[in-house]
Amino acid sequence: MKNEQLLRIGTAEGALRGRLEEGIFVFRGIPYAAPPTGKLRWQPPKPVQPWQGERDAIQWSAASWQNRDYCVAVGGGDPGVFSEDCLYLNVWTPETEPSKPLPVMVWIHGGGFSIGAGGLTPYIGAPLASQGVVVVTLNYRLGHLGFFAHPALDKEYPVGEVVNNFALLDQIAALQWVQRNIDSFGGDRHNVTIFGESSGARSVLSLFASPLAVGLFHKGIAQSPYALPDIPRETALKTGEKLSHHFNLTNATAEQLRALPAEAFWPLDPAFANGPVAIAGDRVLPQPVLDVFNASRQQKLPLMIGSNSDEASVLNYFGVNPGKIIKELRHARRPGLRLKLIRMLYDGVYDDDRLGRLVARDVTFTTMGYVVALSQHRIGVPVWRYYFDYVSENSRDIYPEGTWHGNEIPYVFNTLDALASTMGKRPFTDNDRLFARKVSEYWLNFAREASVFSHQLPGELSWPAWQPWADKVMRFGEKGEAGLKLENRFMRRRTQLFRLLMKHMVRLKR
Repeated sequence: MKNEQLLRIGTAEGALRGRLEEGIFVFRGIPYAAPPTGKLRWQPPKPVQPWQGERDAIQWSAASWQNRDYCVAVGGGDPGVFSEDCLYLNVWTPETEPSKPLPVMVWIHGGGFSIGAGGLTPYIGAPLASQGVVVVTLNYRLGHLGFFAHPALDKEYPVGEVVNNFALLDQIAALQWVQRNIDSFGGDRHNVTIFGESSGARSVLSLFASPLAVGLFHKGIAQSPYALPDIPRETALKTGEKLSHHFNLTNATAEQLRALPAEAFWPLDPAFANGPVAIAGDRVLPQPVLDVFNASRQQKLPLMIGSNSDEASVLNYFGVNPGKIIKELRHARRPGLRLKLIRMLYDGVYDDDRLGRLVARDVTFTTMGYVVALSQHRIGVPVWRYYFDYVSENSRDIYPEGTWHGNEIPYVFNTLDALASTMGKRPFTDNDRLFARKVSEYWLNFAREASVFSHQLPGELSWPAWQPWADKVMRFGEKGEAGLKLENRFMRRRTQLFRLLMKHMVRLKR
């Protein structure tokens, strides 16, 4: 029975005081690692200093330094206060003492590893928690603070122990916190699902590939992960040196680099950055994510993966101009064969800009689901593929190409009502809310029931695990309209071809 007065929770680090909000216990701004400031900048996260008495967990914590306007425009809202002291998480739970421990869902926000925060409105965990799970969202270091390499920092590590992916280590530290403490919030530390979108989805796949994340979670959901290659460590080191020269630091020392103000990094030109991917070659991510999955060396855990119908909406932020892809093919070696194949795969689409948009979507996003599904099949663990193509009823005229990158998130979290004030003259409808409940139920059922032995997920339409010979993909919507449909051999010829070509057709511009 829920105790309406219980707002105090004991953790390994100290007692927390949260708040009961509409029947859900909410704890905000819980520190999961020491502030990565001063000498701890560009260091692996260190343990939290335990505290005495009760600590308030009522307010959102600071987010990592970033571009506020960019986050408001495309990242999900205003991330609030900025600080290097940003390693905090938030918990929503319906029961602190349930009769049976509840599934745990840990959300890793997206934003190209440069913007975002765990407390943004689309990620509010109350609607999911009300359905019997514990939801955790977290902040982690972004931009140069989260991904950085420089020879001066290398000197601080033994050979083979160098760390460059501080953001991924932050996520690992948050998962370690979950293992230590989530039982106090009613959660089951033996049933933890990590899920994320865009760079959050790349984080999910990176954690599947990292030897340091083994045993910290039990399944994953990757929403719109992109196929851009990870940055080689050698390249990141050159970028780090270029950055130090930009600040007039010749032969920079670690102390000089750490003395630079945190707010000086985020306004820099993208040529000085490493995102929107991780750095391959350090202790956290010894091999690139795509290499790990192509070699089937990822953790043997269940996975759901999918993408949206108009992912090309975001490619400009990656420095990719979809309209130029076809034009570049015209000048490539043997362009005739490639263009003939492309035209055949997109029969009836003759405009280069329109064709480039579709090709960019499928090379960068759709095919990623196929590649990962094949890898999961090879290691004998279940995977579920989806394709999201629903647009809210009052917005279909402004999304003629389908679901934009990230627009599935409030359906997954069932947070349409929380976003109502931002919709202006295009409010969500009852049909939108009904569809959101159907979508979120599949995510919940994955968290509740998916295991290495699962063959299907329950829901309004039973969703079988993916097999290469059938290639069944769950469509959430079709041409913007509501509906659930299992489609056989989904984009089969495209994904088979683009699996071979994707490395050559999408490049990061620097």
